[in-house]
Amino acid sequence: MYDSGKIITGLVIFVAIFTYPLWSNLGAAAPVPKPQLPPKNVATQCVADTNYMRTSHMVMLNVWRDDVVRRGDRLYHSANGKTYNMSLTNTCLECHSDKAKFCDQCHNYLAVAPFCWDCHLVPEPKEKK
Repeated sequence: MYDSGKIITGLVIFVAIFTYPLWSNLGAAAPVPKPQLPPKNVATQCVADTNYMRTSHMVMLNVWRDDVVRRGDRLYHSANGKTYNMSLTNTCLECHSDKAKFCDQCHNYLAVAPFCWDCHLVPEPKEKK
């Protein structure tokens, strides 16, 4: 093979160009979102603890939807002993009313498009008092 140097050089250049998107942004992740929490005077406690809500709120909302729509059950008994109305609009959005500053922060970061807003109206942000 008389052209092995040219072939190897071409392969190295091809691999470098082909893998450029992988190694060019190595370690340059987007900053973690910091969603705006509700004011202290709105609510003292959420329906579940913070870690559970961060990781599994979508599961909870799907269970709530199924319970309300299919079984007609509207009450959620939380681990903290309180009973809440299973309602995205009247329970969750009562405190987390600014969708752009709370929901969209994490959803955009994770590139997910929840279908909540296919049925529910986007809430108007409440003014801080």
